[in-house]
Amino acid sequence: MAYGDFTLKDLLKRFQLHEKIIALFNELEPVELGSWLIQTLDLGLPLALSSSSEKARSELIVMPILLELRRRNHNTVAIYSGERLDVDADLGLKGECDFILAKSDLSHTIQAPIFLLVEAKKNDIGEGLGQCAAQMMGARVYNQTEGNNIDTIFGGITTGMDWQFLKLAGNTIFVDSQRYYLSEVGKILSVLQHIVDNQ
Repeated sequence: MAYGDFTLKDLLKRFQLHEKIIALFNELEPVELGSWLIQTLDLGLPLALSSSSEKARSELIVMPILLELRRRNHNTVAIYSGERLDVDADLGLKGECDFILAKSDLSHTIQAPIFLLVEAKKNDIGEGLGQCAAQMMGARVYNQTEGNNIDTIFGGITTGMDWQFLKLAGNTIFVDSQRYYLSEVGKILSVLQHIVDNQ
């Protein structure tokens, strides 16, 4: 078993977690976008939408948004793309993650603390809930083994066009009751910035 094999129900049962659906990010104001991001999305969006691959959406939509987050935070957020996070094979906490974000300098190896995982999906955000939540559990275990026991880990599942966020705190997975859409990318960045600010 690996991250991609988990359903949300599997994860809740295996790790004795609870699920709550709530509004995670009430009344956040959209942030102003860098002009480079607007231009990059204008160029990349048609290519991403004409492709049927998750990889295209990851590269052409998701990564530019995450790079803008890094820029806004003076490069204090490390982004690891397509890296494996193998922490406990017996528990199924292993496999590749689309994006891992950590509060650290750049390095060749993933540095703790990991605070956000983003999983790109072709069409259905619901398909990614269990996978992303399992990656969040993996990040928690990884942080603990690295001596950095941050209590809250966030996750995001996206088709590029729409985003849904999760939060793992204590023994509860909180699923955001709201979705965010690329047409309002300033709100997506506002959520991501809020996550960074609360680390």
